[in-house]
Amino acid sequence: MLEQFASYFGLGCVEGKQLVPGASGTSWEIEGRGIKINDEGIVLIECRRHTKSKLSQEQLGGLAFRIKDTGAKGGIIVSPLALQKGAKLVAAQCGVQKNGR
Repeated sequence: MLEQFASYFGLGCVEGKQLVPGASGTSWEIEGRGIKINDEGIVLIECRRHTKSKLSQEQLGGLAFRIKDTGAKGGIIVSPLALQKGAKLVAAQCGVQKNGR
């Protein structure tokens, strides 16, 4: 499944759950990390299993900060539900792609 995921998003490989150090001095636990083809940086992968409410602007803002703090080139959020309007704006601004609905 990880190989299909990598292919779909144009990643050279995808690694599982791990800690990624940030410039802030803290480390962030993420569900996965993708390495861009030609080693052009990393992409953070997060999974959210919300079943009743769409992902919020606040939740995407947290991912946006993790992207910035770790120096990642972007992020992928995996969720069965869509993003709220504000979350879509944050995602577009910080390079987050959505997998799912």
